[in-house]
Amino acid sequence: MLIDLTHAVRHDLPVYPGDRETVLIQSSEIGRDGYNNHLLTANMHAGTHIDGPMHLLDVHDYLSRQPLESFIGEGCLIEAEGLEKVEYRAEYEELLKPGGIVLIRTGHDRLFGNPDYFQDYPVLSEAFAELLVRNRVKMVGLDTPSPDRYPFEVHKLLFRSGILIAENLTGLEKLSGHGAFEVIALPLKIEADSALARVVARILEK
Repeated sequence: MLIDLTHAVRHDLPVYPGDRETVLIQSSEIGRDGYNNHLLTANMHAGTHIDGPMHLLDVHDYLSRQPLESFIGEGCLIEAEGLEKVEYRAEYEELLKPGGIVLIRTGHDRLFGNPDYFQDYPVLSEAFAELLVRNRVKMVGLDTPSPDRYPFEVHKLLFRSGILIAENLTGLEKLSGHGAFEVIALPLKIEADSALARVVARILEK
């Protein structure tokens, strides 16, 4: 069973305030040109995407250079709906696995497309981020636009430890109640700091 956790890329896809707008147009048509084609103009942080270390660290390391293993791993779901900040809890120590991908469900994706989505979103505490680092996870995924706010210290803490960040996920509630699952979060192979991605969860039936 596969569960899609990705916002569809579309014209006027909501972007972080200050970023360029997403433009998706049909550039060729069967009746006029004999074939169909579409043209996309998008920044790499629009919609569901994966942030790489080059986004906020002074490194020249395109996300496309990361090994494929960086984007696939055993999943772990943290339920955090209603929290303004996801704090450290001792119980999380047993949940997180080295090399795993941690998904944090806040329910904030229900506001995607609303201006409030980019303003008042839940964040991760530095203590929780340090937990991710200590347990050597490979990626954290969020149904919010960011794990933190300016000056983005959580971003930097994770990047310095090689942890990637998947932002603007959706539909994480579909994972609630399921057992083991695998996350497949493949970014487009683009020479850039970050990239649009298709993120899915594969339920591992026992």
